[in-house]
Amino acid sequence: MPSIITATELRSVLGVSSALYNDTYLDGIIDTAENTILPMLVTFKSAVQKTVLTDNVATFTTVGDHEFTESQSVVIAGCLSPYNGTRTVLADNLTATTFSASITNADVIEANVIPSGTATLTGASTYVGNQSVRSAVFAISVEVFQSRVAAGGQIEGVDFTATPYRMGRSLYSRVIGILGPYVDVEGICQ
Repeated sequence: MPSIITATELRSVLGVSSALYNDTYLDGIIDTAENTILPMLVTFKSAVQKTVLTDNVATFTTVGDHEFTESQSVVIAGCLSPYNGTRTVLADNLTATTFSASITNADVIEANVIPSGTATLTGASTYVGNQSVRSAVFAISVEVFQSRVAAGGQIEGVDFTATPYRMGRSLYSRVIGILGPYVDVEGICQ
């Protein structure tokens, strides 16, 4: 669930109607943008190697020590449904390499996550209302939206040249200037 901007705000920027693109579709685009930006703005990130869901409590096993503590918000990505999203760490099963979160869903047997998913200390609440982060999320959301709806998956620049690599490494580079003061430099060096 997006936390920095809403589907209504993105819809307004894009100039599209809810009849064409519903909130769920736009939320997915915003989640993609936030999952691109937020991990670069926080300190702790761990690879998730195993998941299990029993009695509405999901347990995540990380590759190494995760350093999360009870009641922190953690963004889970790459673990598929129903695990992905922002989750609150519970006291249950909290060890150096495991943590749990409440997820209302039918039980899911333990499974390896291949390739590894990620659990990132969100800090998203820290950035709600931060105009630089909002601008970056809007910029990347617009790029993702345009890449999905552009004919052939290619967006044309203002000079009418096709730009097939807009979703590559340069995507984050286009917003690093406005995010500079908030980037976790230790995360970049690892």
